[in-house]
This record gives sequence, C-alpha cells and structure tokens, in this order.
Amino acid sequence: MKGIKRIGMAAALALTAGGAMAAEGVDLPSTLVMTAYGTGSTGYTQMVAVGNLLQNEYDTAVRILPGENDVSRMTPLRTGRVPLCACGISSYFASEGVMMFSGPEWGPQPLRVITTSTASFGLGLAVAGDIDVDTPADLEGKRVAYIRGADAINLGTEAYLAFGGLTWDDVERVTYPGYGASFDGIIADRADASYASTTAPHVQRLAASPRGIVWPRLDPDDAEAWARLQSVAPYFQPAEITSAAGDYGPEQPWAGATYPYPILLGTPDLDDKTAYGLIKVMTEDHDRYKDAAPGNDGYALERQNMEWIIPFHDAVVRYYKEIGEWNDSMQAHQDGLVARQELLAETWQRYNAGDPPADAEAFREGWMKTRARALEASDMRVVFR
Repeated sequence: MKGIKRIGMAAALALTAGGAMAAEGVDLPSTLVMTAYGTGSTGYTQMVAVGNLLQNEYDTAVRILPGENDVSRMTPLRTGRVPLCACGISSYFASEGVMMFSGPEWGPQPLRVITTSTASFGLGLAVAGDIDVDTPADLEGKRVAYIRGADAINLGTEAYLAFGGLTWDDVERVTYPGYGASFDGIIADRADASYASTTAPHVQRLAASPRGIVWPRLDPDDAEAWARLQSVAPYFQPAEITSAAGDYGPEQPWAGATYPYPILLGTPDLDDKTAYGLIKVMTEDHDRYKDAAPGNDGYALERQNMEWIIPFHDAVVRYYKEIGEWNDSMQAHQDGLVARQELLAETWQRYNAGDPPADAEAFREGWMKTRARALEASDMRVVFR
C-alpha cells in the first residue's frame, strides 16, 4: 500500500503479540467517549472490542454513542461533546465541506486521523451475474441503481462508471428510495447493478439468487482508468479483495477497490497524550484485539495508508516517526492536506462574512463555486463542484 515502509517494527510487534506486557508509555484518560455507527454495525462492534482492551489493560472506560447517520455521528465531534468518532467516508466530505456538509450550519471541518481499518472486504458495484459484465466498461446501456438521498453511494457508483470511461448518461439510471430496495430490484430483474460492500447481507442475497453476482474487475495496472476513478472519488485505493459475495476468496480474489472503514478520528484539538496513546495501543497491541471483532485485522500497521486524504493528528505523526514508519514524502503529503484544510476554513469564513444567500440551496451553490475558485487559485484539486 502506498506510503508504507517497514523498518524493524515487525520484531517489536512480535514481542507484543506474545502477550508479555501491554504497550508502554500510554497515558490515556479514565474515560473516552466516541461516536460510531449504530449498534450491530461493524464499526460499533470493533470499537466495543477496542474498548474492552482499553478497560482491561489501561483502566480506560470507553463509552460509545451510536449514530444512525453521518450528521448525527459528526455533530458531537464538531461541538466538542466527544473527542473521537469512528466514522465512515463521509468524514472526508465533512473535511471538504461538501454534500450534506455544505450548508450554513456546517462547512469544512478540521479533522485528524488516529488510525483506520482496511480489512479484506471491498466496495464496488455489485452486478447481476447473468448479463455478461466483466469490467465497468461493460455496464454501458445497463440498468444502474441510483439511491435517492445517498450522496456517498451514488458518488461511488459514479466513480466506478468513470473507471470504465462512462457517466450516468451512458447507463439507464434506475432510482430507488433506499439501498436495500435496489437489490430487491436487481433480484427481480428491474435493475442490473448497485453499489455496496462486498460482504453486505444484500449482496449475499443477490449471490444466492438465480441471477447470481459478479464484481467488475478493476485492472490495477490501468493508470488512466484509476486516474478517472480517483478524480471522482479520491478515497478509493486498489486492492485484492478476498472477502466478497460470489465465487471469490483467497484463492480467487477480486481485483477491485476499497477504502478504510471505520476511520477513527478527532480534531487538531484532541489532547496529544490521548492521540499518542491510542495509536500506540492500536498498533502495538494489535494482536490482543485483532480477532475480537470482524475487520479488526484492518488496523494492522502494514494496512495503514500514510498518504491518504485526511491528515493525521500531530501526535500520530510523532509516533510513526519514532518507530521509523515516516519519511519525507509522507510529511510533504501531510503538510499539503493540512494546508488544504486551512485554505477551506479561511474560504468558508470569508464566504460567510460576505452576506451569502439566506436560501439554503442558493447558499450551497454559492459556497461550492467560491470553494472551487479558492482551490483552483492555489493549484489544489477541486474534486467536488
């Protein structure tokens, strides 16, 4: 994975794995509160497992506040009610001040990553197995689900279409009120494809249906196609997916894409001792919790992308430097991400000081144009318009 280099850390982690002692030099508060996805979700279950470790080894009680949508998970972090969020990819949208975070009550949020989980599952377009689709380009003219009010899902679909050189204009867009309904539509032969996690219950249902399931292959060596995909959704990264509904597995992985979930993050104001203690525990105690919940293997050091889309907390960078897992390229990338967040924050302040429209939709349109101009003037990628 981009940005990773190993410098002797494996031996240190092997000693930790032996269970002789917990990580040293950890100074965590007696209580940590965080938001996460709803109870029963992968993210919530993982944080429960981490909380058990922190309670048993470091006398830190973890309280998890489940949130049923992106705004409810991000609001307590923004207001300072909680210091941490085990969030999804919408945290990136929050950092950019786009989509559901482009309104006057939000705007770009200063966020800092502690760690992420990139497990064996992927995210992509699940396609009915009876229509002869091998790559995203083969979706031309096919019936592709569009989920009303689900910006992140629809953007993922758009990114996969872009990989194949397609847009929504090249497919038959079939609108559904929800993600689950779209898979009912595929099974009933009213649609052909919908965006999902490769292990979600709905894709398992499709795989077991008469239509079956395929995941269109993303050639990892097709640089132009990947550039098109990441111009729409830069958070995707190539991956060999070994957990996917259908005829896929360790012996026959899907050449696809993924991004981290959950993303454990805070703000720049998160106490340095807390941020440092958390990344130290999550890294050096990984063998103590990796089997306690599905997806916990994704927190392994070798699965961290050091040059992703949201900057790390300063204390996390300090830890990676101490263990020899940081270089000049990573620092330059980090500095660029921080500068981008600072530019967006300054642009937001100026926009609001300039008597923006009172109408919510007009406000959003004005902000997106102002935002794009500011990024272009600083030679930064716009992505969202």
